[in-house]
Formats: sequence, C-alpha cells, structure tokens
Amino acid sequence: MTWPEAIRKLVESRASGRCEYCLIDQGDTGFPHQIDHVISRKHGGTSHADNLAFACYLCNCYKGSDIASVHAGTGKLVRLFHPRQDGWAEHFRIAGAIIEPLTDIGAVTSRLLRFNIPARVIERQLLHALNRYPN
Repeated sequence: MTWPEAIRKLVESRASGRCEYCLIDQGDTGFPHQIDHVISRKHGGTSHADNLAFACYLCNCYKGSDIASVHAGTGKLVRLFHPRQDGWAEHFRIAGAIIEPLTDIGAVTSRLLRFNIPARVIERQLLHALNRYPN
C-alpha cells in the first residue's frame, strides 16, 4: 500500500524512526520500515493513525494480519502487543541482545515476530557494540 507522505511522516516521527515492535532503527536495516495496520483491515482495523505502527520489514512480515496467537505454555489465545495501547517496557525488556517477554502478550508477540531467532540476536549484538540499539 502506498501511504500519503503526511501519514508516513507522522507514523515514523511518532516512533522516532524505530520499529515499534523490536526497536531496531530504520537506518540500521537493509529495507525501509513499513507502516503496519496493528489491527488488520480484514479484522475490522482502519487506516487511521491510531491503528498504524512503524514496523521493520521482518516484524511486519512475521506479524502479517495476525492480531493474536496461542500462548505456548497455557494454550490460551492471547492478543499481540499493540503499540498504540501498550507500553513496550510493560511487556518486554532488553537483556543484552535478547528481547525478553514479561507478560503473556509479550510472550506471544516475541514468539510470533521471532524476536530472538539467532540472526536477529546477532544483529542486535552488532548494533549494541556500535551503540545503535537500546540497552
């Protein structure tokens, strides 16, 4: 989808140029970040700014149109992290190069968006060494 420049600037600025899911800066990726419908249109989400998030290519691809996932430990359906409604630090913390989930929402989001697969952890280790990733 092609977004009006004003919407793209608003979403990017609000996120300070970082993916609102994994926190990687757009300048540190090989592809420009994308605008994600937090609640996809097929689930009734709108294209209003309150339903849009700035997402890196990988997080956006892994999330797709999903809005929830089954928790691996409990088997219960749990909604995904919602950048417009949830505080990142409430659901995740950074431990070195690992994004640790703190809640069930954090756990299902982390697993579905594959925050801690080896390639992504290595990427964050390199960015940490360059002081380009939050501590």
